[in-house]
Amino acid sequence: MTPDLLVPEWQAPEWVRALSSTRRGGVSRGPWGLADGRPGGLNLGAACGDDPAAVESNRARLGERLPASPAWLRQVHGTEVLRVEGVPSAGEPPPVADAAVTAVPGCVLAILTADCLPVLFADRRRRIVGAAHAGWRGLAAGVLEATIDAMCGLGATPSGLVAWIGPGIGPLAFEVGEDVRDAFVAGDAGAGDCFVAIPGREKWLADLPALAMRRLSAAGVTGVAPSGLCTFGDAERFYSYRRDGRCGRMASLVWVAG
Repeated sequence: MTPDLLVPEWQAPEWVRALSSTRRGGVSRGPWGLADGRPGGLNLGAACGDDPAAVESNRARLGERLPASPAWLRQVHGTEVLRVEGVPSAGEPPPVADAAVTAVPGCVLAILTADCLPVLFADRRRRIVGAAHAGWRGLAAGVLEATIDAMCGLGATPSGLVAWIGPGIGPLAFEVGEDVRDAFVAGDAGAGDCFVAIPGREKWLADLPALAMRRLSAAGVTGVAPSGLCTFGDAERFYSYRRDGRCGRMASLVWVAG
């Protein structure tokens, strides 16, 4: 079975390449396998309890579609951005970061998710790309803005950027508490429009893609393409931590073609 991969539909220039994996097309089993637990899961996360040999096999399968080994990150829901200047050395532990940027052709940026948003970036005029892991904590803390700033440090401009918001938990499934709403509304009163109160409970349904789009727009990025894909609602195709607890991770990847 070959990996089931999505090709983002966005306004990136022709020299940008991007892919996003699903849960299908690998060798993982159990919680990291297919929706019914059969072998065949394409879990790419090395820190979610899966058999390391299965993860290695899955990453090798994905690697057949890539120009080089991805720059994997140890994501911590923060705002640290890694500037990637070369292909990582084999066996090198992943650095702690929740986003990465590069202007080096062939360097593959990778973000792992299982409900959080993967956000890919490209500059329309300069050969610069970026990728960010945007769960609600990182999003509220400014991981998208930090990624944009890092890309600008390489020569990009916010108005020249396009972005793709990959599969993540959708607005009908992401139940949150008042603390999450407060984290966004404190700096942007209009962000309240992205939350719907659940009657009779002190809970809200949060529209994470809409919150990301607000922040991208405020940062000057106008070419934003949301995938519209909900990880929680599509167990056949996507892992979802909120739905399943123990589960695998998908990867969203972007690079400059050589």
